[in-house]
Amino acid sequence: MPPYDKPQNQKPFKLRKSFATRKLEVDGIRSKFPNKIPVIIESYQREKYLPPLDKTKFLVPQELTMTQFVTIIRNRMALLPTQAFYLLINNTGLSSMSLTMAQMYRDHQDDDGFLYMTYASQEMFGSASA
Repeated sequence: MPPYDKPQNQKPFKLRKSFATRKLEVDGIRSKFPNKIPVIIESYQREKYLPPLDKTKFLVPQELTMTQFVTIIRNRMALLPTQAFYLLINNTGLSSMSLTMAQMYRDHQDDDGFLYMTYASQEMFGSASA
């Protein structure tokens, strides 16, 4: 599969908005939608093989499992069944797919209130170019 051209000027969400702005945004979201989890999903910085998502912010039902959430994101990206896709939590590791979004949020939410995830193909694991 040919590599995708990634916009070079796209800074990570945390660098585009100040901590105070992000915190206010989450407070507003959580007061309006207390049963939804505010999630930020961005591409791994060296990702070349997965298409970009059309948006960064998602409001996710707290009872959704990680398996269901990954399926939603895969469908949104229109990935083929043969394309590998991983969601990293806080840019560090994979999560159990049986956990609910509420459990993920409780264990991994950022100080600003968002849950940060990064998507990547398997190319990032052990790749010589990474």
